[in-house]
Amino acid sequence: MSFFEIIDPVFKSFVMGNAPVRQIATGFSWTEGPVWFGDANCLLFSDIPNNAIMRWTPGAGITTFRQPSNYANGHTRDRQGRLVSCEHGARRVTRTEHDGSITVIADSYQGKRLNSPNDVVVKSDGTIWFSDPHYGIMTNYEGYKAEQELPCNVYRVDPATGSMDAVATDFNCPNGLAFSPDESRLYIADTGRMFSDDPQHVRVFDCSGDGRLSGGAIFHVINPGCADGFRLDTDGNIWSSAADGVHCINPDGALLGKILVPELVSNVCFGGRAKHQLFMTATTSVYSIILNRKGIQHP
Repeated sequence: MSFFEIIDPVFKSFVMGNAPVRQIATGFSWTEGPVWFGDANCLLFSDIPNNAIMRWTPGAGITTFRQPSNYANGHTRDRQGRLVSCEHGARRVTRTEHDGSITVIADSYQGKRLNSPNDVVVKSDGTIWFSDPHYGIMTNYEGYKAEQELPCNVYRVDPATGSMDAVATDFNCPNGLAFSPDESRLYIADTGRMFSDDPQHVRVFDCSGDGRLSGGAIFHVINPGCADGFRLDTDGNIWSSAADGVHCINPDGALLGKILVPELVSNVCFGGRAKHQLFMTATTSVYSIILNRKGIQHP
């Protein structure tokens, strides 16, 4: 069985024939939001419809980290190692403090409730960037059906001052997002409005030192499927979810190769001993593979 599809010969050096795709956990309803905690040697991820954040520990398997989770979706860590989460059910972004208490980062904008925060990244200056599509309020499956009060935007929050800005406002439904290694570029997926035929693609923005975005050209179109979630390696290659697995795209937007996964992949993250293990949340399961690449992972 082949676990890879080689498009560009350089991809051969990224993967290893004796490092297969492994299913490390299964039995969920829709997995999302993987985030690696190296200091705790564990992976956290969401099982959204079951209203839970799960924990996978090598050698120990699966335990429940938090339930109920307010139908949490995407997660990341901030520069102090704290968990930052997007919650569909409460329509907010939160931070779990080291003592376990929860701080609300954002739940409204200009007096209106957020839609259903989806994915989140933290820049080196501590600012928190998240996408806010409407997926979690369109049905009762991944949250609570409700009226949409705001457009589907991307926001930046400065937790030091509490200021919040809509930094990308021309999306149908922004979804996955990630910075380039030097943070000069921000990649944002547009996965389109639910029940529509909107185009689906990844756009790329130039990001200034003070957090302003410019540009926004289409960077890449995933086929088959769409770029629900993605992360980058230290050379700036994008590892994106797709209908047939994970696609590797170079910084020029060219597809290099694919990791083939038997379920629909929703999101990915790097972790493991050397940050060279790619974790993939995929419908009912979580998969992993060791790569000859090192991912951007903070802290």
